[in-house]
Amino acid sequence: MIQRHGYRAFILHSLLALLLALFVAQTAQAERLRDLASFVGVRDNALVGYGLVVGLDGSGDQTTQAPFTTQSLTNLLSQLGITVPPGTNMQLKNIAAVMVTAELPPFSRQGQKIDVVVSSVANSRSLRGGTLLLSPLKGADGRIYAMAQGNVLVGGVGAEAGGSSVQINHQAAGRITNGATVEMEVPLVLGADGILDLQLDTFDFDTAQRAVTAINSEFGAPVAAALDGRVIRLNAPINSNDQVRFMARVQNVDLALGEGPAKVIINSRTGSVVLTSAVTLNRAAVAHGNLSITIDSNPQVSQPNPFGGGNTVVVPNADISVAQEGGALQMLETSADLAEVVRALNALGATPQDLMSILQALQAAGSLRAELEII
Repeated sequence: MIQRHGYRAFILHSLLALLLALFVAQTAQAERLRDLASFVGVRDNALVGYGLVVGLDGSGDQTTQAPFTTQSLTNLLSQLGITVPPGTNMQLKNIAAVMVTAELPPFSRQGQKIDVVVSSVANSRSLRGGTLLLSPLKGADGRIYAMAQGNVLVGGVGAEAGGSSVQINHQAAGRITNGATVEMEVPLVLGADGILDLQLDTFDFDTAQRAVTAINSEFGAPVAAALDGRVIRLNAPINSNDQVRFMARVQNVDLALGEGPAKVIINSRTGSVVLTSAVTLNRAAVAHGNLSITIDSNPQVSQPNPFGGGNTVVVPNADISVAQEGGALQMLETSADLAEVVRALNALGATPQDLMSILQALQAAGSLRAELEII
């Protein structure tokens, strides 16, 4: 009886462990909706501007090759009440013309600080140790939304002497943390009429339907409806405080995703091949051999006989050889799992470049059950 009781306890513990493993696996597949979608209108805005970086240690623009740097400095000095006589040859080495870029976050307010990236426009060797002068940052509408200024932090370093030089990382671009101050806000009104649109990052009807079901289950009412495979319309409260609470609950909804589309991504430039978990393979036979053509040029010199009155000429002579490697038929069994598909393709012993051709042929034959995308 004791042995039987121990056996039952062992079986019970095993079943509990199995159920726990299944629960953990299902939980691991669930993702929060905030990682899959965003509210329409809540986005960053790109800003760009032009400015000057001063205080460089002789690594600035060569003004003879970048005249706009000198022109920019002349305009700046005139705004400060300093007049540069026309025709003055300013050989400056400590100044560089730069482009300044930044991202204006949503709901930004006046006085808020944002980071900026400073990049050389002309032929400055390094921006290390430089200071960006006050530069306006404009949006797509041409209006000024922020002003940037500060010391540029460059991650690279370099040195040169006697015609020799050494450089570590890139020095023609840097970053200024909290280098810009927001001067004008981007108007953004959400849900003024109680309607919010949630946009999925990836177009998928199945994900949209799952999201609608999960949101309605969270609130216990039909507050969400799918407009298409990407946009979900929500009936939100009118009050701003209640609306923020509503949006926070929507973002934290756990969504159990189904299996994604079957896709094979091929990068023709690098030879990379990526397969999704839904890729399957039907039974097929594959033979693949490489064809190589070699052309050797062996020019020969032809000379005339003595006193023949001819000229010495070069006669082209080319040797052409064609070689084809043997490729025996390899059987690919039906594979319903990604691991089996990988093992079947690896069994061919093909290079990544050959694998691209094989995958294209398998799709054309209908054996590869996946969408083939070449990037």
